[in-house]
Amino acid sequence: MSAPQEPLDSVPTPETGDAISQQDEVAALRAELEAAQATIQAQQDQVLRAVAEGENVRRRAQEDVSKARKFGIESFAESLVPVKDSLEAALAQPEQTVETLREGVEMTLKQLSAAFERNQLKDINPAQGDKFDPHQHQAISSVPAPQPANTVVQVLQKGYVIADRTLRPALVIVSAGEG
Repeated sequence: MSAPQEPLDSVPTPETGDAISQQDEVAALRAELEAAQATIQAQQDQVLRAVAEGENVRRRAQEDVSKARKFGIESFAESLVPVKDSLEAALAQPEQTVETLREGVEMTLKQLSAAFERNQLKDINPAQGDKFDPHQHQAISSVPAPQPANTVVQVLQKGYVIADRTLRPALVIVSAGEG
């Protein structure tokens, strides 16, 4: 059997044979170890905080997107309420002449147009001869015509764009050129 080992802090070092310097070395190593463990603990804490902050930012962004979807049309809806009120008021009138009914419809159309304008909803109504734009127009057919090919001959239904995004393309007939 081997001899009992002496405690580490009292073993003389081979270089100096001094037990005190080894105790100092062990103490210094312990201090370095404690400092390294404290650094690791602080870095782990920073990582956990960063992960938690990232999760909070992601959650808040999702909530913001959800609210934007839910309430994004609120302004537009507020603009349409007076239009509905006007239509209901017109229908509530017992006896109307064609002329007064027409005046009411024209006023209601002005309200609706103002609501569209406030909410950046604009008509796509190309003029005859305008170049066909596949981003804003939908060609229903192509006909021989005296005007250049791929130009609008007739608009069948207006389209709409909202804030530079096509909501509904205009339905058009395009020229195939002279046949």
